Amino acid sequence: MFAVGGSGGFGGGPTTVQSSAAAGLPHAEVPGDLRRRVEKALRDEPAHVVDPVPWSHSTWDRRPFTLKRFLWPHRGRLAAAIALVMVETIALQLGPILTQIGIDRGVRVGDKGVLVAAAVAYVVAVAVSTLLGAIRVAFTGRLGERLNEALRIRVFGHMQRQGVDYYTEEKAGVLLTRMTSDIEALSVLFQDGIVSLLVQAFTLAVITTAMFFYDPLLALITLGVAVPPTLAVSLWFRRASSAAYLRVRDRIADLLSHLQESLAGVRVIVAHNRRAVNVAEHRDVVGDHRDANVATSRLNSIYAPSTEMVGITSQAVLLGVGGMMVSNGRITIGELAAFILFLTSFFAPIQTLVQLYNSYQQGGAAVVKLRNLLSTEPSVVESPDAVELPPIEGTIEFRDVTFGYAADSPVLKGISLRIAPGESIAFVGETGAGKSTIAKLITRFYEPQAGTITVDGHDLRDVTLTSLRSQLGVVPQEPFLFAGVVRDNVAFARPEASDDELREAMAAVGIAELVERLGGLDAVVHERGTSLSAGERQLLALARAFVARPRILILDEATSNLDLRSEATVEHALDALLGGRTAVIIAHRLATARKADRIAVVHDGEIVELGSHSELVAESGRYAAMYQTWIEHGGMAE
Repeated sequence: MFAVGGSGGFGGGPTTVQSSAAAGLPHAEVPGDLRRRVEKALRDEPAHVVDPVPWSHSTWDRRPFTLKRFLWPHRGRLAAAIALVMVETIALQLGPILTQIGIDRGVRVGDKGVLVAAAVAYVVAVAVSTLLGAIRVAFTGRLGERLNEALRIRVFGHMQRQGVDYYTEEKAGVLLTRMTSDIEALSVLFQDGIVSLLVQAFTLAVITTAMFFYDPLLALITLGVAVPPTLAVSLWFRRASSAAYLRVRDRIADLLSHLQESLAGVRVIVAHNRRAVNVAEHRDVVGDHRDANVATSRLNSIYAPSTEMVGITSQAVLLGVGGMMVSNGRITIGELAAFILFLTSFFAPIQTLVQLYNSYQQGGAAVVKLRNLLSTEPSVVESPDAVELPPIEGTIEFRDVTFGYAADSPVLKGISLRIAPGESIAFVGETGAGKSTIAKLITRFYEPQAGTITVDGHDLRDVTLTSLRSQLGVVPQEPFLFAGVVRDNVAFARPEASDDELREAMAAVGIAELVERLGGLDAVVHERGTSLSAGERQLLALARAFVARPRILILDEATSNLDLRSEATVEHALDALLGGRTAVIIAHRLATARKADRIAVVHDGEIVELGSHSELVAESGRYAAMYQTWIEHGGMAE
């Protein structure tokens, strides 16, 4: 057998382990004494227990996502935060009252004792409010992080629940926006917005009550001047900014989507000299994002100064009217001073609420986006009364199955077929005939629109998805490898598999010796396996399938992108992997198809020929014509 990656390993050159060994450095450049200390620290490290996450294919909260519904389970902690807010606000608003006492009962009558007592009480009130504020911020910060964690898990869990078609239609960048920018906007709202909103609202309530306590007429005049214009401007801002912030969320999604796509396709971009064009496209996307944010800034530039102007005007009116009342003896100079301080404090919360409203609008736009995501029903839903699929023999049966990715455009038309346990069957045909669709229906990535598919007589719609897919092994045309090490990738379907089982799997597919030269199970694998050749990635994917111990193995054109030598190695690995298993082979090359027990020729969504290689060649039909073309193009040389 040839060495897939050469002596240099997966990347074509010496690995870190090999270079270290050549330089005489032990354990990948880790000195022996340091390694012993690391091992000692690891022995003393307490076990990390991960709490299980409740998750189900069939049951989840289908009610529309709203802030109220999401926060309700945490109402006890929220009530405690509100209590802290109330005490903190009362302590902070004692200042104007103590100022009035100090002026009227201390300064005016010359009682220094009252003045000193009022000053000391003022300092104590500020200290108490500061302490309570620190406690409240720490408490709400922890609560906000808990809410953030719960929401991230819920959103990610619902994404995991979606069918394959969902990821075909949705851009990856848009989904990233839901998990990052949108949840971050809600996180700001959780940790700062909601509690701060309560602080400011309660502050306004305390101030209003105190103003009416001092003089109802002056309070009515002051509020009559301040509240109506502030309310009118706020209602305008609410209507205008709501749409503006929704546009911002959409533009952020476009921005991340273009970025993700550009990073994923960077090799194609470089190969086709599209870097300058790509930068120009990204500039347009960034420009749209800028314009959306500029629109919200323009609204804020009108709203904030308007409320500030109302505040200054109200202070002027209060000073004029209140001064006349002082001269008439209706109120004291201390009460007027308290009124002015209260009015200053009255508009400070309003200014803060302006900023909070920005956060609220962004959070509200994020709620809409997350609500849409969480209300998306998966295309493949596990029945609530689904049963566990028992250990299977591997019989697969299609009964008059019809399916199309679009309802009015069927890809498969009335397919009926029985595959016996341990039998290997290859599906061949033109591109787009429906071969891969058959494999996707067996794995229940999609639901048939008509007909039934059974495994050992069990309708796939009546069994749990976990029990079904745990007994299936899938090797796609483009195997996906995760960033990490060989161990993580080979044991992906069975994380509990021992190292010996992993080595056995790699030996079975013929890659064990190469992996050991690279550093064994701890050899590094880069994201998507980009540093590996196509043959190396495919062999690791086959080892992964071997470890999973499936009863049914599905190979979706697993050798179509390989060169002849790599294909020969993979074919040898398949011989070990297919032994005793039912195999569904989507074949692009007839060299793979002719080794199957039976071959099904798919044309225009129907199985038009079915039999062994020799039988179909003898029939002189479509398969025979394909085989003859293959021979004429040097197929026998393979």
